[in-house]
Parts: sequence; structure tokens; C-alpha cells
Amino acid sequence: MVYFVGAGSGGADLITVRGARLLEKADCVIYAGSLVNKELLEYCRKDALIYNSAEMTLEEVITVMKEAEKKGCLTVRLHTGDPCLYGAIKEQMDELDERNIAYDVVPGVSSFCGAAAALKAEYTLPGVSQSVIITRMEGRTPVPEKEKIASFAAHGATMVIFLSTGLIKGLQQELIKGGYSEDTPAAIVYKATWPDEKVFRCRLSELAETAEKNNIKKTALILVGGFLGEPYERSRLYAPDFTTEFRKGTTNEN
Repeated sequence: MVYFVGAGSGGADLITVRGARLLEKADCVIYAGSLVNKELLEYCRKDALIYNSAEMTLEEVITVMKEAEKKGCLTVRLHTGDPCLYGAIKEQMDELDERNIAYDVVPGVSSFCGAAAALKAEYTLPGVSQSVIITRMEGRTPVPEKEKIASFAAHGATMVIFLSTGLIKGLQQELIKGGYSEDTPAAIVYKATWPDEKVFRCRLSELAETAEKNNIKKTALILVGGFLGEPYERSRLYAPDFTTEFRKGTTNEN
């Protein structure tokens, strides 16, 4: 059996209980070495076989899984954050399907959640934004034509941008070109929830300058939107005059 496990956003104690228990039982662990906190490997048995996928191709990863399966081993494929976001797990699952190897997926805490925690922010604020766009800047790997940064920026929603710190000058230009004002609040969160986490707030027009000034070149999320500002509306759900299934709202009548 193969388990795709979300390692969490960085802090070793942010892996799920299910994920930690699988690491403790695993005979074979293949972890994303360039991004996963190596402290998580301390959950593993001393005799577990450990592979760093940063040094491997897809074919090599599948070969390890196939050989482990022949021996009746439990394999954990440990991905950063939650495997569903930029985890490249679909291609691995397809390969396992072809070989009739059973697998399951264990979700994890994504770094976009960790970044919000670091900022002490709420992405969805009434009167500001009720949508979160998770995307990345086009670089060596293209994005679909309808998913360019400028197209998404036109919505003015909360945006969380992965894998784009090295392209930050172009990113800043595309965000402004798409419709965000230069004064739009922005932030860079470096290694969210790791011990060396850093948070930098700025205006959108200062984004590239802020990254350069603080030598942030990778392993960071870029966040843009009014949710980082001050004005917002109070949630209706907890308003005294709002009736729900569980509580009758009051009136201001005398």
C-alpha cells in the first residue's frame, strides 16, 4: 500500500495525526527533500528505507514504490503542505493505477494556511473578498492562457501566489496590469510555520523591492488583496439581529 501524505506547511508538529502514525509504521518513505522539514523523518522507524525525491525522476520514484510493493511494504510518499496543491501526485497515481498498486491520500496543512496564520489574517472578509485565488506566475513551466496572472488580478479577489518569488518583478507588473492598484496591500511570507519564518508587509508597488531588500529568492508565498488592509464588514452570522437555525435574532424595537 502507498500513502500520499501531506507533510504540513513546515513546522514538524503540523503534520496530521494520521500522517504521523503512517510515518511511524512505514517501511519505505519517499520525501520531497527540497521542501519537507527533515525533522519529520524522526517519526520514522530506524530501519525504514528513506529516499529523497528531489534527486529522483518520476520513473525512479515509481520503481521504488513498485519494489516496496513486491515485498509487501507500506510506503509513504511525503509531500510538502497538502499533496493536492503543486504536488504532482496525479501522474504518480496514474502510474500506480496501471500497475494495480493500491494507494490512498492523507491531506495536510497547506502553506497558504500557514501564511495566513503568520499574518494573523483572514482571507475571506465580508465586504472585501469572498474568494481566494491560488495560482503561480508563468515561468519555465507555462500556465493555461485563461489563467495568466493579469486575468486573475482583474477580479480584485484575495490572491495567494506560489512558486513565483524568483519572478517577482514580472509578477508585480502583471498584477498591476490586471487591475490591482499600486497601493493594494501585499505581503511576502518566507517559510511559513518553519522556525525561520519571516513576514514582510508592503504595498503592491513595493513588492519586488521588498523581496530584493530582504534577499527573499525562494520558499516564499506572495499574498495580495484588501484582506491585508483595515476596513471590512462585520460577519452577519454573529450579528445579534441575524436569525440562524440555532439562534433567534433580536430586534432593535422599543
